[in-house]
Amino acid sequence: MPRLKKDKMLLFIPAYNCEKQITRVLDQLNEEVVSYFNEILIVNNRSTDNTEAVVLEYLKEHKKLPAKLIRNDENYGLGGSQKMAFHYAVEKGYDYVCMLHGDDQGNIHDFLPMLKKGIHKQHDCVLGARFMLGSKLYGYSRFRTFGNIVYDFIFAFVTRRRIFDLGSGLNLYKTSMLKDYFFEKFPDNLMFNYVMILASHYYDHDIIFYPVSWREDDQVSNVKMMNQAINVLKMAFEYFINNEAIHKEYRDNPHDEYTGKHIKEL
Repeated sequence: MPRLKKDKMLLFIPAYNCEKQITRVLDQLNEEVVSYFNEILIVNNRSTDNTEAVVLEYLKEHKKLPAKLIRNDENYGLGGSQKMAFHYAVEKGYDYVCMLHGDDQGNIHDFLPMLKKGIHKQHDCVLGARFMLGSKLYGYSRFRTFGNIVYDFIFAFVTRRRIFDLGSGLNLYKTSMLKDYFFEKFPDNLMFNYVMILASHYYDHDIIFYPVSWREDDQVSNVKMMNQAINVLKMAFEYFINNEAIHKEYRDNPHDEYTGKHIKEL
């Protein structure tokens, strides 16, 4: 029997140019998974492919799925999309917001044991970890694995906490930790999650890492690896020298708000 909904929980799926993968992600949302969530918010970050059309067709064929498609008014980046979802979750009175990337690298089923045990109730956020005991990687290069682990150690040194992943695509947050919107000036790109790790140290958030599986097959990366690596190092160094750097403006193009429209048809 599906569990009765007690906590009000939002599942947020950011999607950008993942027309080939988004259906597989939505197929993960079986009856057991959906029983944990009051609403599924799919956010199309101005995809240039057919992601939006694929999602609309899927929702048309699966009318019982409690899902809504939002199209960002601008391309806000992954971090900007997260900010919009965080605001949405807080304003709609959700207790938790869970993020699952729309590119089918992560699997929401990895979080079910954690949700069943109520582990999320004991912490401010549960971060999916690809590089800890119990995690599983499929098709992920050894070079990238090594690079990620090195950066995990760097951030662990800076924050004086054990860090197992700087930003997988499967995370869960209590909205109570998000209500003061401390993240507004954080990067709008992929590095949003890295600054969230630093912020967890600064604001003394209670975070826990949870092993997840991760796969790479037909996904296309939008990350410029070398440029990002340098920027992440600079970010960690700045925070190490002065923790108050967490309050700086990290965005290249600051927005007063992050908005989108509910899309019901093309």
